[in-house]
Amino acid sequence: MSLQVVILAAGKGTRMRSALPKVMQPLAGKPLLQHVISTAKTLGANEPIVVYGHGGELVQQHFQHETVTWVLQAEQKGTGHAVQVALSSLPTSGNSLILYGDVPLISLPTLSRLVSSVSTDKDLGLLTVNLPNPTGYGRIVREENQVVAIVEQKDANADQLKINEVNTGIMCVPNVLLHEWLPALKNNNAQGEYYLTDLIALANQAGITISAVQPDTLWEVEGVNDKVQLAALERVWQQAQAANLMRAGVTILDPNRVDIRGELSHGADVSLDVGVIIEGRVVLADNVIVSAGCVLKDCEIGAGTLIKPYSVIDSAVIGANAQIGPFARIRPGSKLADEVHIGNFVETKATQMGVGSKANHLAYLGDSVIGQGVNIGAGTITCNYDGANKHTTVIGDNAFIGTNNSLVAPVTIGAGATTGAGSTISKDVAPDTLAVGRAKQVAISGWTRPKKTVKSST
Repeated sequence: MSLQVVILAAGKGTRMRSALPKVMQPLAGKPLLQHVISTAKTLGANEPIVVYGHGGELVQQHFQHETVTWVLQAEQKGTGHAVQVALSSLPTSGNSLILYGDVPLISLPTLSRLVSSVSTDKDLGLLTVNLPNPTGYGRIVREENQVVAIVEQKDANADQLKINEVNTGIMCVPNVLLHEWLPALKNNNAQGEYYLTDLIALANQAGITISAVQPDTLWEVEGVNDKVQLAALERVWQQAQAANLMRAGVTILDPNRVDIRGELSHGADVSLDVGVIIEGRVVLADNVIVSAGCVLKDCEIGAGTLIKPYSVIDSAVIGANAQIGPFARIRPGSKLADEVHIGNFVETKATQMGVGSKANHLAYLGDSVIGQGVNIGAGTITCNYDGANKHTTVIGDNAFIGTNNSLVAPVTIGAGATTGAGSTISKDVAPDTLAVGRAKQVAISGWTRPKKTVKSST
């Protein structure tokens, strides 16, 4: 049967104490709502319906790249009302899966089981969970082990409050039943709201089979209402990610101090030290070592490469057996070949470096094409920007660039050439040539250093 996903994301999130809408709060580097949309699309719902409300313009703007149907819930009158406003966007055939923008970590296997429990128009799937302390949750009422109703905390009697099986809010319902039942919902309850949970009693009265499915883990159905819950769920998610990586063979020196905020692909014997952050899509080949405090984003690292502490690599490709850092910054567009050495406080941007080239200290290499076996002296910069446009520096194989050089692009240093320390090179240097570009040193006797002006106290 066809599947439509409806994501309820209209809540203000007052307890977040933030101008940012609740569903835009970040978890694992992505807004809460992004997690739910991505899961819905993986499940096969290509155009989920998002019911939005508070901060709607900001939410829509952020997700303009996503193919979704937006439905406004101008007034928040309960979960039943939220699905009511989406009713005109739902077909009369197939099923709808109801998800929540502030329940970000619901898993694909759990949802697949829930969806599979609804195979006809006489079925309804409900996701429940057993909690040691169910306070605040709607209780699952059963008769002869069959689900017959959900009673909200404020409406429950003393016996119902003892029930520890509770509603997660997530359900899968045939659209024909939604079109029949949603307009008939009443708000005669303690909150004066239209409860989606009232569908369960209607289903029981109509003889519909209600299948209660439970999630693989408790944390995947946890909602987020404040920053404390957000931080707690972040840690749970990160520990789960770390556990999966360790089971796959990655060495993580402290799984409590690694953050996976994207997708990590890895080879054998990869090691991550404390404080490592992975963002976007990162590929680490065999025997890569990532030292403490490094940030890796959208990059590929070749086999045997060592990333030394506190280095940042962003949108770059690094070859095998290279050494990067400590305190290096590899910026977008950098392509560093095998056995390249980038040392402390060296920055590259849109730069290619050939096999075995080195920049071991205090250098900026931007918009450069650097050959093999090149040595870049400490304090060297490529002056790639003239105030309006970027220009390229080309350095041939086995060139030696002296300490404290300024290479004023566009400029080409030939293969095997050498530049003297302290030089400003603004003209091309032929291969196997020594170029020295220094101003003549001048000594001025009797020169007096400026003194600080003493301000009057009056």
